[in-house]
Amino acid sequence: MINNIKKSLWIIFFLICSSKVFAVLTIEITGGTQAALPIAIVPFKTDGSIPPENVSEIIRNDLALSGRFSPLENRELIAQPHDASEIQFYDWRRLGSEGLVIGTVTNTSRDQYDVSFQLFDVYKGEQLIGRRYHILTEDLRNLAHQISDVIYETLTGEKGIFTTHIAFVAVSNNQGAKEYTLQISDMDGQNPRTVLRSKEPILSPDWSPDGSRIAYVSFERKQSEIFIQELRTGDRQSIAAFPGINSAPAWSPDGNNLALVLSKDGNPEIYLYNFITKTFTRLTKNGAIDTEPTWSPNGQTIIFTSDRGGQPQLYQIPISGGEVKRLTYEGIYNTSASFAPDGQHIAVTHKANTGTFHIAVLDLESKKLQTLTQTKMDESPSFSPNGKMIIYATVGEKGGALAAVSSDGKIQQRLVQRGDEVREPAWSH
Repeated sequence: MINNIKKSLWIIFFLICSSKVFAVLTIEITGGTQAALPIAIVPFKTDGSIPPENVSEIIRNDLALSGRFSPLENRELIAQPHDASEIQFYDWRRLGSEGLVIGTVTNTSRDQYDVSFQLFDVYKGEQLIGRRYHILTEDLRNLAHQISDVIYETLTGEKGIFTTHIAFVAVSNNQGAKEYTLQISDMDGQNPRTVLRSKEPILSPDWSPDGSRIAYVSFERKQSEIFIQELRTGDRQSIAAFPGINSAPAWSPDGNNLALVLSKDGNPEIYLYNFITKTFTRLTKNGAIDTEPTWSPNGQTIIFTSDRGGQPQLYQIPISGGEVKRLTYEGIYNTSASFAPDGQHIAVTHKANTGTFHIAVLDLESKKLQTLTQTKMDESPSFSPNGKMIIYATVGEKGGALAAVSSDGKIQQRLVQRGDEVREPAWSH
């Protein structure tokens, strides 16, 4: 019997199976920037050479993508100071800029750079923070993201996410033959790297807590199989290749366990795999299909999807086993939970009694459900590490696409890819 969850899984499978490979994502802000803070990012001074990465431009783009800032265009800058003594704060206040960033990028040797920056409060006329770095050339882009994090946290009091990464599955169609690639990129969609290439589907990537490994499902051996892959070396190992279903891997917060779905004992159930003992422990025991486990930030409970109530809804169970608690009642379909870092909210794929699938956020204490998106066939939400944004899969002009929305629904972004269809997003920790 094909129940609702099986149908939804086949819908997801169909959606990821079409369209070209190396997905470079370009993020477009599509709404919600009216209250963004004006800030000026002056092009960083160089020693005459041209660095391989434009540090100040990366910072500018990062802050714009957050939706919290509105960087001035370079043509709007009234001056280009590179030292505090050159700043005329009155002129910048007239321009409406509340923050000002200046800096330098100096090539000290063939493969090394000195980078410095200063952030100023224009209205107070004082420096808020300033730092200097000595780095390898290959680290310039990542350093720019680090500086963006520092600026973001200094001005908002919240952790930045610009050094984080996104994993996703891209699907290309080469003369009728599909090719699947598991890719990772910087959070701004740039610097894509291929983790795995296959002629068979790849599903459900999930980051280890330290960001060094990815778990995923591959059909390369003509059946579902769960792998763990080291990103630095490319080495990987098979964790589960039992007859039947091996799916939905999810790392525990301490990295010592993996929650996963297995049907090796007859029915799809949630299991825990311990990396130390190399053993599987069955967690759920029910005649319905239990799938899509996700760990609470404290590692004490797991939320999962089940149709044990007749329709796909979300349930919670302690990792020690015991009583299962139903969490969602609003709407006919709630799946694919992703915990916010605060442990008090989860993003879900939600369908009301009528209409299509959208991303919503559930307050676990008040049980209030807020729908955030208006795009079509939305699914696979994944919270950013600071809990301020949610990336998700949707349907674009070319098929499967990615988008992002702020946790309050006020900021919307579209991740535009060139050529490939992309699905299954996962934000690193």
